[in-house]
Amino acid sequence: MKPVATLSECGTLPHLYSAMSTPQVEIFATPRAQVAVFTQRSPEREDDNQDAVLVLEHGIDTVIAAVADGAGGYPDGGAASALALRALARACEEGQALPARAAILNGFEAAHAAIKQAGGGAATTLAVIELCGATLRTYHAGDSGIVVCGQRGRLRLQSVSHSPTGYAIEAGLLDAAEALHHEDRHIVSNLLGLEPMSVEIGSPVTMAAFDTALIASDGLYDNLYLAEIIEVMRKGALTDACAALAAQARSRMLHTRPGEPCKPDDLSVVLLRRTRG
Repeated sequence: MKPVATLSECGTLPHLYSAMSTPQVEIFATPRAQVAVFTQRSPEREDDNQDAVLVLEHGIDTVIAAVADGAGGYPDGGAASALALRALARACEEGQALPARAAILNGFEAAHAAIKQAGGGAATTLAVIELCGATLRTYHAGDSGIVVCGQRGRLRLQSVSHSPTGYAIEAGLLDAAEALHHEDRHIVSNLLGLEPMSVEIGSPVTMAAFDTALIASDGLYDNLYLAEIIEVMRKGALTDACAALAAQARSRMLHTRPGEPCKPDDLSVVLLRRTRG
């Protein structure tokens, strides 16, 4: 595994992964948290990974991580996810004097406008977590999901996917396990680049030391049950947890077994764990 390093030692900020696959988990350390990243194209794809991942610092006490998943069924999904995260990075860089919330929302608006201006009908999801001190807040459009849990596995937060199945689960009309096998699980009803687009802002969550947050594309959530995800992400070294989630999802993609979900797709996993700092 790549050794822990500060963000500045890992390359020029922000650290953007676009149209690429990481051969292994990459880990970053900030004063308040560790961040582990893994992204890989679908085993059924021969072209570029259409997911993109961004990690950056905002000010002196905030780390921001984001995942964009270029929408399948629309052209140039990879270009849309890259445009979205470049726009977000630029908005955060230009908005260093602003609260992180304002900079992130500016980034969503700029990303949406950039994708529309590029033309061609491209679209992407965008999910963002902001950790400021011990306070975490989430922002998302689409079905790239966010989960926060404690060290013992208690679910602290789960975002609602902007999709028919996501809304049905939230309303109690559909079981989450059933949704993984639902014929409409691929439909997303809220995407950057398409109108209307809205940003859901989560309520602030206080992160205790060693609480873990996850952002991932649907390549993870369409292949693993929530209980399986939480059991892995809650404990152990962050690099090991990230690698295990990726390996388990990849195994499901490659091997169809009765009763288990299986949907080959691009896969991005970002884990953020608060340290004692």
